Amino acid sequence: MHAMQYRITLPADYDMDIIRRRVATRGHLLDDFPGLGLKAYGIQERGVDGASVNSYAPFYLWAAPEAMNRFLWGAGFRGVVEDFGRPTVEHWVGLAFEPGPAVSERPHTAVRRVEPVPPGTDPATAVAQALARTRERARSAGVHSAALAIDPRHWELLHFTLRLDTGAGAPGSAPDGSYTPVADGSQEAGAPNGAGERFRVLHLSAPGLADLRPGRHW
Repeated sequence: MHAMQYRITLPADYDMDIIRRRVATRGHLLDDFPGLGLKAYGIQERGVDGASVNSYAPFYLWAAPEAMNRFLWGAGFRGVVEDFGRPTVEHWVGLAFEPGPAVSERPHTAVRRVEPVPPGTDPATAVAQALARTRERARSAGVHSAALAIDPRHWELLHFTLRLDTGAGAPGSAPDGSYTPVADGSQEAGAPNGAGERFRVLHLSAPGLADLRPGRHW
């Protein structure tokens, strides 16, 4: 498994309905892309859920590296480059994937949290602790799935969670289960500091969801 995300920062006065229409008309094109585990079409809107800018930031979990290459060097990513310029593509080695209790439902929110592995820390110990937190996070009500990955160049762990907006215990939810946007990130179960970036998920392509093997990936 490989995790990937690029972020396209848009002007403060950008009409985000343009992105919504783009996803509505093109999002289905990857619904049957071989080797793609899932793609969450995420956006951030300035002033919503603590976002300081407008952005379009899709997130991918690839079940096969060949599929990632087909996308990056094929028509899919070419369209992104032609329309927005060439973005920086972040990439992480997959460590674990855990389906949650809401895996059969459509998620509306994604939460991304980057956790540095401090110098002097045993990497294997840090990963083992992160795996335990990923399993705990995936058991939370309203979670579609949780993934853990690592960038071994910069020694950063990536925690990524897809979830519904409603239900007790959801980030930003009130005691009665109603959704309230939060101003400073999201509280994630199993996270030491609880901080995370929130993205609204406009569409989920998940042709290879069943190919993302549950548990750790070694």
